[in-house]
Amino acid sequence: MSTRTARSAEITALFLGIFLLLFFSGCSDTSNADQPPDLPTATLSSDPAQLPYEGNIPSGSLVRPADFEYLGAFRLPGGDDRPLTFAYGGNAMTFRPDGDPGGADDGFPGSLFITGHDRMPYGELPDGDQVAEISIPAPIMASQVAELDRAQFLQDFHDVAEGFFAEMDELPRLGLQYLDTPATGAKIHIAWGQHFVPESPAPTHAWFDPDLSAPQMTGSWFIGGQSFYSVNGYLFEIPASWADTYAAGRVLATGRFRDGGWSGMGPALFAYRPWIDDQGTPAESGAHLQGITLLHYESSENTPDIERALDGYQHPDEWEGGAWLTTASGNAAVLFAGTKGTGERYWYGYMHPSGSGEPCVDGAFVGQFNVCLMADGTPCTEADLTECSGHNDNRGWWSSRFDAQFILYDPADLARVAAGQLESWEPQPYASLDIDEYLFLNPPESEGEMLGWGDQRLARIGAVAYDRENDLLYVLELFADDDKPVIHLWRIG
Repeated sequence: MSTRTARSAEITALFLGIFLLLFFSGCSDTSNADQPPDLPTATLSSDPAQLPYEGNIPSGSLVRPADFEYLGAFRLPGGDDRPLTFAYGGNAMTFRPDGDPGGADDGFPGSLFITGHDRMPYGELPDGDQVAEISIPAPIMASQVAELDRAQFLQDFHDVAEGFFAEMDELPRLGLQYLDTPATGAKIHIAWGQHFVPESPAPTHAWFDPDLSAPQMTGSWFIGGQSFYSVNGYLFEIPASWADTYAAGRVLATGRFRDGGWSGMGPALFAYRPWIDDQGTPAESGAHLQGITLLHYESSENTPDIERALDGYQHPDEWEGGAWLTTASGNAAVLFAGTKGTGERYWYGYMHPSGSGEPCVDGAFVGQFNVCLMADGTPCTEADLTECSGHNDNRGWWSSRFDAQFILYDPADLARVAAGQLESWEPQPYASLDIDEYLFLNPPESEGEMLGWGDQRLARIGAVAYDRENDLLYVLELFADDDKPVIHLWRIG
């Protein structure tokens, strides 16, 4: 069996196990399963307190879909030997402004830190999700992946999280953010979770140094008392002026969307800061950092109805990346990137083997919960509640159609949530942008059954990184270069 085929079998088997666990965990009483342990919140006097803004919060000039200019794409370097490979990787990515100082003067300065092949459970690959730093070549407009230029390694893969997050290796979820502040110097902040809450509640956030050979991982910390499912899927910088005004200096935004709505029925976002004074002293390991809620929709664990949710919400949605945009022209937006369920129906079960987009529910659970819903959140008709024959074993949430999308929020709405002027589920995107036309959408043949195909292709895009100085947005397209990601670029006006 080839290395790639073996990896494919492992991933497929793992997804099957996770899908089985997903339902049975969803049927049990999980109301307290993701609560943090009784550890004290960091309460040093210098830890920034939440000081709600009491004045009027005006909206500024907003980034619009027409402001996104597509520039092209490039490939990632390296081979296929796990864990030192980007194959089955790209879980997290961040931009380093001063990276690659000797690189070409081509208008694309800096570098990117990206995670490689994910960890796998049961000792299969305990040293996965290693981090590498790569150069940024000029993107190319191309119809075939083979026509793209390839980045180069600036720092090879290193297991920066060795000894950390050891209990979280079942479909890991990660976020990375490079941040250089006067208090701490240059650090890479990391969020780490997995598909299911660990048996014992575990801290999810830390930081490490950009020298990957000596990362000096520091932490790790909880984000307040928030659900495990809501905080560890993406991580990005909040502009300092906004953070000082509305979030008591918390300049990091973290959050996650967990399919099925366990994290909340839409992307979640919290502001936090892991150092406690102007000297950059890190909070004590195990502390609960005082996060400020910026966006948090109702959890499906609290209600069977689609309510207090993202407009157009579907349980199969995937929000994998985010960025706080502030452009040279003075426009701003909070962006989330992901694979959005947009079909007329969505269901818990299987992709129909005909590829027709018809529901194929798991018939064993009809009547136990809403296994099929219309796009407006109402239950499907009786005719849709039938398990089709000939389906594969990849059970989970499916939609009759998916689209790769950016959704844009007004930062003023998030400020109003922080100030207590809006409920956390009230903000809605003011615009969205479908980006499928720019993607290759050619999953490896070996993963077709896991990822789906055509309109029902899952996992279209992943992590996002943002170069604020040059108005550049980097977006990973998953499984575009066989089992490796490809990076697409947009310039934002």
